[in-house]
Amino acid sequence: MKIAVIGVGLIGGSLALCFRGKPDIELVGFSHRQDLADLCVERGVVDSATLSLEEAVQDADFIFLSTPVGLLETYLEQINALPLKKGCIVTDVGSTKASIAGRARELDWGEACFIGGHPMAGSERSGVQAATSLLFENAYYVLTPEPDTDPKSTEALTRLLELTRAKVICLEPTQHDEIVGAISHLPHIIAVALVNQISGYHDNNPLYRTLAAGGFRDITRIASSDPVVWRDILLNNRFNLLKLLRDWNEQVEGFIDQLEREDGEGISERFRSAGDFRNELPERRKGAIAKTYDLYLDVPDHPGIIGRITTELGSRGINLSNLQIIESREDVPGLMRLSFRDEVHMERAKESLESLEFDVYV
Repeated sequence: MKIAVIGVGLIGGSLALCFRGKPDIELVGFSHRQDLADLCVERGVVDSATLSLEEAVQDADFIFLSTPVGLLETYLEQINALPLKKGCIVTDVGSTKASIAGRARELDWGEACFIGGHPMAGSERSGVQAATSLLFENAYYVLTPEPDTDPKSTEALTRLLELTRAKVICLEPTQHDEIVGAISHLPHIIAVALVNQISGYHDNNPLYRTLAAGGFRDITRIASSDPVVWRDILLNNRFNLLKLLRDWNEQVEGFIDQLEREDGEGISERFRSAGDFRNELPERRKGAIAKTYDLYLDVPDHPGIIGRITTELGSRGINLSNLQIIESREDVPGLMRLSFRDEVHMERAKESLESLEFDVYV
C-alpha cells in the first residue's frame, strides 16, 4: 500500500508517523522545498520525499492533502489533473469542509474518489518537528463523504485511520463547518479581540501587561495561533462566522443590559447555566482546540531547586516539553508551570512530584 502525504507538517507528519513502520505500507512525502523534504526523511517521518507532485501521487492508494486551508483547492485541482491509480482515495485534513467538498464535486475523479476529512486535534507547535504519532489519540476524526461515495471507500479510509487511534465519525460538510465554527473558530476570534483590547489599554498603563499574567494568559493562549493559517480559516468559513458573531454580540449585549440594571440574579444564572453545560463536556477526549497538559507547583527560592525537579523527572523518563517560573520573590514560594506533550507524562510527573512532597496543582 502506498500512502502519499502532500505537505508533511504537524498534521501530515503526525499522520505519517501513525502509519510508519506498519507492514506493507510505503510512505511518500511531498514538499515544495528540498530542505523540508530532506528533513522529513532525516526524522524518519516518511520513507522518501519528493518535490514532484506527480511522482508523489503515482500509484498511491491513499493521498492525504495536508496543506494550509488556503492552498487546498489549488492542490486538489492539480492532483485531479494527474493520472491516479484505480480506487485511489484522496482526502484532506482542512478544518473547513464545505468549500473543498464543493470544489471536489465539480471535478471528475474517474475511478478515484475524494472524501473530505478533519482530524480534530492540534498543537501549539507547528512543522514536522512537532509531529507525533500520539497527536490524534482519543480525538475525533471527521470524514465528510458525499451521498454517492462508495461505502467501501469510506470503510477503507476508516480502517486506515484506526491506526491513528482517533474516533472516526461522518458529518455533512456544512454541518461540520457550523459546529467547528462555533467551538473553535469563534473562540479564536474572541481571544484575539480580547488580547488586542487589553493591549490597547496597556499602551496607556503598563500595569495591564504586568497583571495579565497567569489566568489571562492561559485563557487567551489561542490568540497566539498562526496568523496566516487563521486568516485563511476564518475567511473560508466567513458566512458561518458572521452569524456566530452576531449571536455573540447578543450575548455581550445581554451582559451589558444586566449590568446596567444591576441584575445580580440574572448574572448568577448565566454563570450557573454555563457551569452546568461545561461540566457535562468530556474531559478525556481531545477537541477542536488543542488541549494543554500543565502542572503548577509551589517552589521555594532555594539554589538548585529547578535542577532538582528537572533531574528527578528526567531520571524517571518523564518528557518535559516546557518550564516557566511565573512568580518568584524572596522568602515567598515561586509558582512554576511544567508543560507536557501528553496526559500520560503529566500524570506520572504529578505522582512523582507529590511523592517528593511538592504541592502540585492541575
